[in-house]
Amino acid sequence: MNVLPFVFVLLAAMLWGTVGTTQTFLTEGVSPFAVASVRSAIGGGILLLAVIGMRKISFRHWSWKWTILAALAIALFQSLFFSSVRYTGVAVGTVVTIGSSPVFAGIIEWLFWKIRPSKLWGIATGLAIVGCILLFTNRGEAVVDPIGVCLALAAGFMFALYTNVSKQLMQREETLPAVAMTFTICAVMLLPFAVGEGFSWLKEGANFAAMLFMALAATSIAYLLFLSGLKKVSSSAAVTLSLAEPLTAALLGVFLVGEYLSPLSWLGVSLLLGGIVVLTFGGRKATS
Repeated sequence: MNVLPFVFVLLAAMLWGTVGTTQTFLTEGVSPFAVASVRSAIGGGILLLAVIGMRKISFRHWSWKWTILAALAIALFQSLFFSSVRYTGVAVGTVVTIGSSPVFAGIIEWLFWKIRPSKLWGIATGLAIVGCILLFTNRGEAVVDPIGVCLALAAGFMFALYTNVSKQLMQREETLPAVAMTFTICAVMLLPFAVGEGFSWLKEGANFAAMLFMALAATSIAYLLFLSGLKKVSSSAAVTLSLAEPLTAALLGVFLVGEYLSPLSWLGVSLLLGGIVVLTFGGRKATS
């Protein structure tokens, strides 16, 4: 009946939601792949040095299979999502990716781990997905490109897979070294996509400060919170709760950047909040 794991996942999603606003402080034209690579390298690398210094990791007996799978899934998630946005725009790409993730998470959990999602999860997820769609209705004209939609669906599947695989990893390893290893390997996987763009943009103080925040707050701390909560929250519920990310991003856009939300989008905010509240306070008995 402990609500704290749900709160950890929500706090992680809220930290992820700051990335969009933080990226507005970066120099225009910086490759999203370079951002993802540097973010993962700093966030994972600092934690890796820390766990090595604390002697909290044994490379010989490490769960390499689950770690590599988790790193591959999160690296593919970022690559596929950025690619989908280029084809079909931010609004459609985000809605399809984030909206499909909870569904994929429930299916993976059911098929591979034999954990059947609850009716309460279905209601909460339905509310959150509809809310997410309504939230993005004011983001300009939608460009529905079939290739972009397919890439977004693949990205949604990869985030769901990352969550399920990470839950298996958390049954075998401690949270801190698990995050450190996953994102260090993820950074290496993303490097070939980023190296062509170069990293000279990091020399500018504003760019470096923004990247440091995204690496430490939105990667290191966020994923430590997410995986800590994942120990007690089902994968399907955790992915649904992660829908707090676009909610946070939208609210930050309104109150910090001065963006406009239509009445329909505010209805989406309400439905998203409703789904999160239902799952957080009603789904505690269904944790696994």
